[in-house]
Amino acid sequence: MSSTEESQAELTIDYDRLNDLKAFDDTKAGVKGLVDAGIVEIPRIFIRPCDELAEELNLCKSTLKVPVVDLSGIEVEDRRKKVVDETREASEKWGFFQLINHGIPSSVLEGMIDGTRKFHEQDVELKKEYYSRDRTTRRVRYETDLHLYNSKTANWRDTLNISMIVTGHIEPEEIPTACREAFLEFMNHVRKLGETLLSLLSEALGLKPDHLNAMECAKGQTLVCHYYPACPQPELTIGTDKHTDPDFLTILLQDQSGGLQVVHNNQWVDVEPIEQGLVVNIGDFLQILSNDKFVSVNHRVLANQIGPRISVACFFTGVFTPPKMYGPIKELITDEKPAVYKEFLVIDYITEFFSRPLNKSGLDLLRL
Repeated sequence: MSSTEESQAELTIDYDRLNDLKAFDDTKAGVKGLVDAGIVEIPRIFIRPCDELAEELNLCKSTLKVPVVDLSGIEVEDRRKKVVDETREASEKWGFFQLINHGIPSSVLEGMIDGTRKFHEQDVELKKEYYSRDRTTRRVRYETDLHLYNSKTANWRDTLNISMIVTGHIEPEEIPTACREAFLEFMNHVRKLGETLLSLLSEALGLKPDHLNAMECAKGQTLVCHYYPACPQPELTIGTDKHTDPDFLTILLQDQSGGLQVVHNNQWVDVEPIEQGLVVNIGDFLQILSNDKFVSVNHRVLANQIGPRISVACFFTGVFTPPKMYGPIKELITDEKPAVYKEFLVIDYITEFFSRPLNKSGLDLLRL
């Protein structure tokens, strides 16, 4: 019997999953704590269901490549038109693209990756003061798996969450010292890049360049600093389960480890790292605003026997408070293409997102 079959056989034995989840959560040491303890077999809370593992064996590996958009020269009219066209095509067909010549210095990108590593690899007692599952009052939280208690499989990663979703701002002293300087510098650049991208996406929708920014789509941000330790049995688990993002736009910095995949044409496509490149994806909110012209697609991260993998994602979530209604942009609604979504509040959508398994999209709940 193979190790995979043995692990699946063990899953048929009744066990108290909630008790195991709580015991793991109570250590406040995360997945890295398991690895540091020298485990050779992953705890069963991390093992994926039999049907998921069987489905993986039947999947064909795609050789498709995620589109690459070069932002250089966008201040020149002809060049900008070409970039807008490329952005439109990628957003309509893929919902994902890689970004080069985006203007963020390599030293800033490397500093953010290094700062994330330093936070996660510091003494566990220093990290524990940030450990919390309280998303309402804790703006800076370290935890394992946002959906730990309502997903079938615990994800093989630890995360530092830094939320600026309410005000778009956070005091420097709230940021852990291990990554404070890197965070402040990175966010200064990524905010500006987000506004630039929303301007290009506005034009790609046939709107004025300032349309999405005027709707305050870039106002609130959340930065998540992921750390995926090496996994002794990567074939049995997942780094991040498949999901779409509850935001307008996501800008992702990933190291050179690989593992990120996106669904395209019903296949999983590798988003291969590009040196000094960034990954951009359309979120659920922008699919709604664009009335399905742009697509928010499932993506995931595989576990790996080699690690750690480090990534940093910035989510642009728009106005959280005071409540602001978002819905399909009226300029995009016609008799031939009526609105296909109801209006929504960001606070309602994100609250619902955290109440369900990660791999369940909220878009269908708003379809008319």
